[in-house]
Amino acid sequence: MGFNCGIVGLPNVGKSTLFNAIVGTAAAAADNYPFCTIEPNVGRVPVPDSRLDQVAEVAGSPKVVLTQLEVVDIAGLVRGASRGEGLGNRFLGAIREVDAILHVLRCFEGGAVAHVEGRVDPVRDLELVETELLLADLGSLERRVEGLTKRVRGGDAEAKAQLALIERILPEMQAGRTARSLELAAEERARLGGLQLLSAKPILYVCNVDEASAAQGNAFSAAVAARAAADGAGVVVVSAAIEAEIAALPPDDRREYLHALGLEQPGLERVIVAGHQLLDLITFFTAGPKEARAWTIRRGTRAQDAAGVIHTDFKRGFICAEIAPWDEFVRYGGEAGMREAGRLRQEGRDYVIQDGEVVRFRFNV
Repeated sequence: MGFNCGIVGLPNVGKSTLFNAIVGTAAAAADNYPFCTIEPNVGRVPVPDSRLDQVAEVAGSPKVVLTQLEVVDIAGLVRGASRGEGLGNRFLGAIREVDAILHVLRCFEGGAVAHVEGRVDPVRDLELVETELLLADLGSLERRVEGLTKRVRGGDAEAKAQLALIERILPEMQAGRTARSLELAAEERARLGGLQLLSAKPILYVCNVDEASAAQGNAFSAAVAARAAADGAGVVVVSAAIEAEIAALPPDDRREYLHALGLEQPGLERVIVAGHQLLDLITFFTAGPKEARAWTIRRGTRAQDAAGVIHTDFKRGFICAEIAPWDEFVRYGGEAGMREAGRLRQEGRDYVIQDGEVVRFRFNV
């Protein structure tokens, strides 16, 4: 089960530098000119989770396997991308393929890198990119109307429902509202997903600040935070330059370097975790004598479906799930201690797995 986030933004805001640091490689170009990233670069990065380390220690698991998030570095958008300016059509197509958006905003002045818009204003940049995504959506919806109208005349019930939704949301979006901000019923929200609208994707604003502002942020990142709060979006402050330096250090030296800068953890850890949360994902654990592993599922996943993430046989022959909250698993010394204390629960196929549970699936095929 793969989940991915696309890194977007204007050219020269630090997207590729951030991507390189996230995946710990120099695979993506990070030169000082627009469109240096011609094709989307893809990397997979482990999602930090200290809970799993504790579970593994108690279970005596010699190997720890973290869950992973796929990150796609998409070349910079420019004003007019929705009309094909720059490499707009290809970039918009790449954004359409990701599950969520990490929108990198330049929140520092100076330096050798020129801003494509002439001056630094992250809120303007935010609005520019959002406008291009919204315009692309409007063009897509307007093109759909004619085809759906013909299908409705032929008695297509699904086309009728889809057309009704488009006719309802089109005026609001033409007035400047993104698809993610629309108030919709659950059935409408589900149908909206089939329209593949760019402005419907969940979004996290990543404020790329100068090194001196990495710990507390600055006026630029504060302005983005205020806008994000009004939009119901998340914000993370990082210094892409610092993160690139950290990624280049040996693992044993990274913590010391962070302390010297007054930072408790790499900003990238917060970006990765926030990206994971942005997709409304949760993690459950399995632990045994060979390995302890984290597994990613959508919030609200039933036990039988979660079993299928591990192996189709687990789902097909599902009997029950033995459940232990991770903190109790650690407190009672593992599965044996949980059984002895009568704290290990057995749940059926329709039980909804909760974040942080240690699970053993019983099955028979």
